[in-house]
Amino acid sequence: MADEAPFQLLHSELIQYIYKTTESGDREENGRNITRLENLGFRVGQGLIERLTKETARFKDELDVMKFICKDFWTSVFKKQIDNLRTNHQGIYVLQDNKFRLLSQLSAGKQYLDQAPKYLAFTCGLVRGALSNLGVKSIVTAEVSVMPACKTPSVTLIDQGNGSLCQCDEA
Repeated sequence: MADEAPFQLLHSELIQYIYKTTESGDREENGRNITRLENLGFRVGQGLIERLTKETARFKDELDVMKFICKDFWTSVFKKQIDNLRTNHQGIYVLQDNKFRLLSQLSAGKQYLDQAPKYLAFTCGLVRGALSNLGVKSIVTAEVSVMPACKTPSVTLIDQGNGSLCQCDEA
């Protein structure tokens, strides 16, 4: 992305626009808004990964794909690499960003933890779209326990052979 501040402002305005168009505030409508944000992120992730991998050799395996997401993809979007990548070597990858830029605009207090999902939905879609365009089916979720740090996203890769979901009991 060109500059950090315009991206953060655009992201904030996108969230405000989607939530202002549906001001009912019920849980079902909140779920639809988060889905809309994730779908927008999915499409942006697909387009962005096409540009980033144009001159890149094919990836050998899922771990190479995830390393590319953590280093190159994350750096192009958020101007820094992922702080920590963990895996159980069975299809679960946890990417941790200790100073997630899209949450830094919110207060560090616990009272804003319920607002975090709407600020993470676009990013989950962004990563899922990038992985999809690289041929990796995935489920992407985010978790925030302390602001502005987040484990985003927790990526669960779907086994390509039989379509079953790889599970892990990870803390």
